[in-house]
Amino acid sequence: MKRSTDKILTTHAGSLPIAVQLDKNAADFESALKSEIAGVVARQKELGLDIINEGEYSKGGDWLSFMDGRIGGCEVRDVTDNRAAVFKGREQQEFADFYKYAAERGTLFYLPGDQIKVTRNYWSCTGPVTYTGQSILAKEIALLTEAAGTEDVFLTTTAPASLEPYYTNDFYGTEEEFLFAMADALHTEYKMIADAGLIVQVDDAWLPALWDRIGLEMGLEAFRKRSMLRVEALNQALFGIPEEQIRYHLCWGSWHGPHVYDLEFIHLVDIMLAVNAGAYLIEAANARHEHEWAVWQDTKLPDGKILIPGVITHSTDLVEHPELISQRIQRFAGVVGKENVIGGSDCGFGGRSHPQVAWAKLKALGEGAALAGKALGY
Repeated sequence: MKRSTDKILTTHAGSLPIAVQLDKNAADFESALKSEIAGVVARQKELGLDIINEGEYSKGGDWLSFMDGRIGGCEVRDVTDNRAAVFKGREQQEFADFYKYAAERGTLFYLPGDQIKVTRNYWSCTGPVTYTGQSILAKEIALLTEAAGTEDVFLTTTAPASLEPYYTNDFYGTEEEFLFAMADALHTEYKMIADAGLIVQVDDAWLPALWDRIGLEMGLEAFRKRSMLRVEALNQALFGIPEEQIRYHLCWGSWHGPHVYDLEFIHLVDIMLAVNAGAYLIEAANARHEHEWAVWQDTKLPDGKILIPGVITHSTDLVEHPELISQRIQRFAGVVGKENVIGGSDCGFGGRSHPQVAWAKLKALGEGAALAGKALGY
């Protein structure tokens, strides 16, 4: 992974808006998908983004459901299973009218047509967990590398802790055994991405987002202990992959809601830094978390690590002014060093922002990074 040694580099969290909704059953689906991926790669390059991907087009745009069918030993279970209660947190109760309105619309996010409208499966693991997604992952890798090569290119995947809420353990003796079995299975996915010469981006929204669901009752100490165990599982899954080839994306689910029960970043920063990654992507541009840049005044970014704060956000359709983006970057540069900062986005834009808005934000990101670089002496 490059560092910001000659200029402030830019990237994003992964998901980008899909301009054309493709029919997976159409005879020309494969060629159409290849064409759309080539287009989104070209557009990122035109904007001057430094570290790019395929917009998660090969995943159908959803950061979680693409994993369906890649974990052997599990079968789909009834979505009415009471485990689904984990998704009904304090915020959903307090803002019941808002979430009722969102449920009636079918989504919390911007939705042109049926873009990324996903019904997620819930799984029951009834046998040894294995990885079975080699062939579809190989296709994702091929589509991305054919369009973008491998230099400064990343492919997203999911952390064990963020898959776990969709799975029940009906085979292993303990929750911990199941968690580490899941990690061993995911190691295959992570290593295939790394072996292809790509940067591995591990997305982990449910690790902190479960604070609202189960953490409030557990208490902070118990929840932090639970979270650290899941970081240990992730590190096991990442074993043997060079840290400089790994990015870890931590967010709080990042849906379009109030987020008043998000756990403060000060309680998560050491847990995040325990992940064996070379770079960390965090929310830092939305109204709930922008103030937390100050955490880095008292927390040292370990030597050799890179911080990728969101300096643009999907959480509003207002396009950030380049000067604001520059100010945000300069704040982080002031506390962790300019060479250790890459300008990024809070989370994915696909299904959350109108394509015109998302691309305008990414254009502003490049302009703001250039302003920041100039102000910082590049």
